[in-house]
Amino acid sequence: MPFDKDMPTAPFISIIYREHAKYINEIVKEDGLSFGLHPLLIKIYRNRGISQEELAEAFHLNESTITRNLKKLEDKGFIKRIKDKRKKIIEATSKGEKTALKIMDYDEKWDEQLNLTEEEYNDFLKILKKISEDLI
Repeated sequence: MPFDKDMPTAPFISIIYREHAKYINEIVKEDGLSFGLHPLLIKIYRNRGISQEELAEAFHLNESTITRNLKKLEDKGFIKRIKDKRKKIIEATSKGEKTALKIMDYDEKWDEQLNLTEEEYNDFLKILKKISEDLI
């Protein structure tokens, strides 16, 4: 079904978000993880020893939201918190590492399904980052 040519941008963003959420949720449901938590787990996996404050800053969320989400990840065995002098350091457990790698692999497969050339994909990503940076 073709889209109206005068359709605003927000519905397109919403469609992409919802379809990606369905795709990832199907993959991670057996692990007990949800779509909303997977970016946090991947960030923790890629940045061993990241602090709670750094996570809040990276995702542009308040620390209480990060705390709640970290609790969910910790309760499910994906992460562990290490008390440092003043910081709350977060690391992925072996279960978290395995799940993060699985999601990252499927994210690559998702990107391949977008049916874009490498140049189109890079331009798309660049534009998304620019829009996000301009909005925050």
